[in-house]
Amino acid sequence: MRIVIINGPNINLIGVRETAVYGQVSFDSFLASLQAQFPQHSIDHYQSNVEGELINKLQEVGFSADGIILNAAAYSHTSIALADTIAAIATPVVEVHISNVHAREEFRHKNTIGRVCAGTISGFGLESYTLALVHFLSRAS
Repeated sequence: MRIVIINGPNINLIGVRETAVYGQVSFDSFLASLQAQFPQHSIDHYQSNVEGELINKLQEVGFSADGIILNAAAYSHTSIALADTIAAIATPVVEVHISNVHAREEFRHKNTIGRVCAGTISGFGLESYTLALVHFLSRAS
């Protein structure tokens, strides 16, 4: 199975930014352990701080991957363009958030992309990605 993880703005700083919220483990370290835990599956990763680049990547893999795990970060709350892209592609998308966005600032309670995703996982730290991956793997069985 081929899963593509797409991360939005500032996820490249996980492990050093706001560690009380996001933890001290870098995403690269977490990804390596996730790939080691599921070696029989292809788990690719892409990160950008630029909305248009995220859209381009979704379009690129959105007709060939078996699943997309998307942490659009702050764009989850604002981007109609990302929502339109997710609606336009064939590959199912699971939205993830490291923190519990509903326990945070009011503006994070609005979700623009969730309505077009297969589901949303929020608040379980980096394990949110593992839960999304397990979802895709369980559907393939």
